[in-house]
Amino acid sequence: MVHQAMEYMAKRLDYYSNGSMEIVIYPGGQLGSERELIELLQIGSLAITKVSASPLEGFVPEMKVFGIPYLFNDSAHFWRVLNSQLGQDMLDKVSSARLKGLGYYDAGSRSFYTTQKPIHTPDDLIGQKIRVLNSPTAVATVQALGGAAAPIAWAELYSALQQGVVDGAENNPPSYYLSRHYEIAKYYSLDEHTFVPDVILASQEVWESLSEQQQTWLTKAMADSVEYQRSLWQSASDEALKAVIEAGVEVTYPDKKAFQDKVADFHASFAGTPVEQHIKAIKAMGEAK
Repeated sequence: MVHQAMEYMAKRLDYYSNGSMEIVIYPGGQLGSERELIELLQIGSLAITKVSASPLEGFVPEMKVFGIPYLFNDSAHFWRVLNSQLGQDMLDKVSSARLKGLGYYDAGSRSFYTTQKPIHTPDDLIGQKIRVLNSPTAVATVQALGGAAAPIAWAELYSALQQGVVDGAENNPPSYYLSRHYEIAKYYSLDEHTFVPDVILASQEVWESLSEQQQTWLTKAMADSVEYQRSLWQSASDEALKAVIEAGVEVTYPDKKAFQDKVADFHASFAGTPVEQHIKAIKAMGEAK
């Protein structure tokens, strides 16, 4: 989906610039890990890349806000924040790391899937060993809900589920489906605990080398690709859920209120940190009618 969206951006840039600007795409991690790609941007050896907001935490502390659980009520709330001044301010903050934030792509929401029983309430996580990303915030989220967090490499997760090393994991619908984890973990509880966007970044050095007209063309091509990618993501999510249900997965939609209450102290622990005001602003936007 990302590859398709970036190809679309390249086509739109070719259109806006009348063929005078070109984006050459290197898919499949050919140029390195996400952290390595960010570092290539910083020295101007790479023009543009896509990374998850998660590795950006090491460069821009405010990006940590996306990993905090149950801040966003749903996808509409999430995109209301991204499209607001707050979302733009967070993109602008990457300039402190010699980066230019061009926009956000949808990476869906992460939800729990388990092998033995569905997760209806936080109590259902007690005694459950859940695979998480190798992230302090992801580990703390599962622990705050009463589960045991297990950072395991993605490539090893299928066998870990199969062998009972873990009782479950968490991810978005397309990843759950394409990984075939649904073959073993047949309970998918759409609690949507985190919404972590992908971020399209440019090298600040490369951006500043462009004329104002070229920057405008690139900005317009980026905006077009965002709408296109969101449509692709929604279709992929819908198709993934339909496919796993047809394969016998029990998909449930737990009431988020009990989960939100359970992580209240976790949210409070961010008082005095760079993300405190962002947490308050995001919650306020969720309450706004």
